[in-house]
Parts: sequence; structure tokens; C-alpha cells
Amino acid sequence: MLEAKIIDCCRRLKLSRNLAEMAQNTDGETHQEYLCKLLEAELKNREVGRMAKLVKGAGFYSIKTFDAFRFDEVSLPDDLSVERLKSLDFIKEKKNIIMYGRTGTGKTMLSIALGVLACQAGIPVRFYRTAALVNQLSEAHKTGALGALLKKLDKASVIILDEWGYVPYDRTGAQLLFDYLSEIHEQKPVILNTNLEFSRWVNVLYDEQMTAALVGRLTHHCYLILFPGENNRLRESSINGVYGSIAARRGNERQYA
Repeated sequence: MLEAKIIDCCRRLKLSRNLAEMAQNTDGETHQEYLCKLLEAELKNREVGRMAKLVKGAGFYSIKTFDAFRFDEVSLPDDLSVERLKSLDFIKEKKNIIMYGRTGTGKTMLSIALGVLACQAGIPVRFYRTAALVNQLSEAHKTGALGALLKKLDKASVIILDEWGYVPYDRTGAQLLFDYLSEIHEQKPVILNTNLEFSRWVNVLYDEQMTAALVGRLTHHCYLILFPGENNRLRESSINGVYGSIAARRGNERQYA
């Protein structure tokens, strides 16, 4: 009877139903100590629930962690260590991450692991296969629901775009994606996974000027993580050369700052 009353009070106070069970398993030498422990347990329960809700709402099609990821198989830029990457400082700095390499080299795994870590830190994330987001944007534009979709996207602090350029995109959707990425430039970080060099992004966006503008914005504040392919193809890749130019320019900017 008493437990039922506690459950009812929890409902009316918008507290967890688990509080009734926690009340039976919590000890304290004084009433105040007992109440403090009970409230701390409720806060921890809410934190766990919030993390689970963020992970579920992110849209990951599988859950990945760093446990099985081999950082010795990727090439990080000089100014990005594994520890710094896991610290999620890039989110605070609003710096994008571009992961480049052939299919099956671990780009999706690393991006999801970062996304899950962000959710565990209480940071909202949205994960999309790029083609799926392009189609959603195009369909929302046709049905007049674009505003609602953009509002949903705005709730996320990090956007992850997987499989960039793997399949042809709807032209209207590609334009809308360009508009959205331009709008959030320097507002929130984007993690983008691709097997396409920058010079081939025109095949995604269909317009050379639009492509050049997007590449410029995404790489303005950016970490490029390389996933080396066979025969060291990435070492000779034009995308690596572009990143080298970006790094040199930043070095000059810091020198004269």
C-alpha cells in the first residue's frame, strides 16, 4: 500500500517510478542522509535515461565503441591526438571532421563511436546516410514539411553524414543539403565520411561553384582523418594535397597573428 502511494507521488511529481524501488534499497543514518541519497539516485537514473534517449534518437543503425577500433590504421593530422579526439574538443571548437578512405576502412565505425561518446556526454547527435537525408530534404520540400525537418536537425549539436557521394543524389535535395550545411557553417560541427576526393564532389552537388563553396566552408575549420587504402593511394591523393595547403595556410595565419 505504501509503495503504491510512493509510485503515485512519483507520477504526480514527475519522478521516476524506480524511485519507489530505490526507496526500499537506500539506507541513511539520518532522514536527511536518506533523502540526499535517494535524490542523488534519482538524478543518476535520469542521467542514464537521458543518455539512452540521446543514443536512440541519434539514428545510429548500429552501436559502435572505440574498443575494437585500431587507431594505428588511420592517419590523424598533427594537431589531433587520439586523446584530443576522444575529449570531443572539436565539438566545443565547432571544427568539422572529414574522414576519407575507401569503403570498409572504418570511417563509419569511428564516426558512430564519436557520436555515441557525445550522446553519453549529453550532446545531441543526428546520424544520417547522406543519400537518406538528401531524399528526406527533397520529400519535405515537396510536401511543405521542410521547416519541420530543419527544426528537427537544429536540435542536434553534431551532424554525422555517412557515405557521402556513394550514390547519385536528387538534385533538389542536394541543393537543399548545400543550403543547410552552409547555414550551420561555424555553428555546429559536421562529421563527414567519404571515399571521394574533393575534386569529385561536383558529382554529388552537380555544380562546380557550389562544390567549391562547400569544400571551402567544410575545410575552413576542419580535421582530416585519412584511412589509408591499398598501395598507399591516399599518400598521393589530391585531397591530401589540399589538406596540406590548408595546414600551411593555418600555420602562416598563426605566425602573423
